Amino acid sequence: MKLLLENEHIEGIRYYEAYRKHGGYRSVEKALKMTPEEIVEEVKKSGLRGRGGAGFPTGMKWSFLAKPEGVPRHLVCNADESEPGTFKDRYLMEFLPHLLIEGLIVSSFALGSNATYIYIRGEYAWIPDILEQAIAEAKNNGWLGKNIQNSGFDCEIYVQRGGGAYICGEETALIESLEGKRGNPRIKPPFPAIAGLWMRPTVVNNVETLAAVVPIINMGGEEYGKLGVGRSTGTKLMSACGNLNKPGVYEIPFDLSVEEFIFSDEYCGGIPNGKRLKACIPGGSSVPILPANLLLKDAKGNTRQMNYESLSEGGFATGSMLGSGGFIVLDEDQCVVRHTMSLARFYNHESCGQCSPCREGTGWMYKLLKSLEYGKGRMEDIDLLWDIQRRIEGNTICPLGDAAAWPVAAAIRHFRDEFEWHVLHPEEAQNRNFGLAHYADPLEVIQN
Repeated sequence: MKLLLENEHIEGIRYYEAYRKHGGYRSVEKALKMTPEEIVEEVKKSGLRGRGGAGFPTGMKWSFLAKPEGVPRHLVCNADESEPGTFKDRYLMEFLPHLLIEGLIVSSFALGSNATYIYIRGEYAWIPDILEQAIAEAKNNGWLGKNIQNSGFDCEIYVQRGGGAYICGEETALIESLEGKRGNPRIKPPFPAIAGLWMRPTVVNNVETLAAVVPIINMGGEEYGKLGVGRSTGTKLMSACGNLNKPGVYEIPFDLSVEEFIFSDEYCGGIPNGKRLKACIPGGSSVPILPANLLLKDAKGNTRQMNYESLSEGGFATGSMLGSGGFIVLDEDQCVVRHTMSLARFYNHESCGQCSPCREGTGWMYKLLKSLEYGKGRMEDIDLLWDIQRRIEGNTICPLGDAAAWPVAAAIRHFRDEFEWHVLHPEEAQNRNFGLAHYADPLEVIQN
């Protein structure tokens, strides 16, 4: 079942006429006949979890919003999709912009936001024009502006281009940037639900999360909640990339196995040139990498499924996270040390510099990984890397420190022999990769 991408194949679906013809804005019509509290309750019933990475229950987040008398409230759409390997929100905004606008109107009504903002990644230079056109079409047809559909509810949606900083994906840094300041994360509390944009109560939600509000209202929260597995309800957009025959954006059910997602013709179509699977980063660059023998099955021998609970089974020792849905596949020819170095360089570059552990630690991790990759590393550098990432994790204002530490920790945890090989064979490591080794060998199943 497709809930978000159901109409992606329809010609002209990017524009209002085609979108409206195929059921667009029905959820707004329905929502405007409900009370804001009823809409929040439907979202709670649906079990929808934030699709930006954290997976926090959306309805619960909405219920935290403070409602002081006479103080405006705001909804902010986090479209600063900067996580390497993730591009599903770009796809939604580029090809189904009215789906997002519809979700924003319903959510704004539920939260009492008369001024709603889309904060979009600076590198998505062409997409603000698409969104502005969709907003203008919606307004011209009475879905935005004053007294929407004679409901008495006023709402305007504004698009704000970001400056091109990964840190602005963190909600308080995004708010700072939206206010015209440097995008540095704020110390919490107070949380945005109490003092967010211009110190007013604010909810920040991801693009996919807000788009999912549309099918929730159309079909009802309980029906939406019946789809999926356990606390992973509804469907999920995945950005599949790396060594795959069919990379792209897929809408998947949560009971889909990882193996089927990678190898079936319906989805990613397997790995090119008959190569074998070596490893995968299943939820965007910041989540732990897993070797093949921990990806398709967990340490207890259970089949891994594409949902929050199954991918995190085993904790960080043997599991990972669904994260933002950036599914990066590595074949047997890929070098884990090189990939980890590339990620460390990214996080060092994107650190805002507020917190010493992150500002200094990310730089040292990149330097050490660069030495290891280019044949100048020492065996003690591996332990030093482990120590540095341990001192970053949990010691910063925002999660960027964790995002930088987790890839390094997981790479050393699962691929330490590859790091050691770079030290023991520095010249050979410049000319060939370590290979598959034992990373796809069956594991000895851990019994309960």
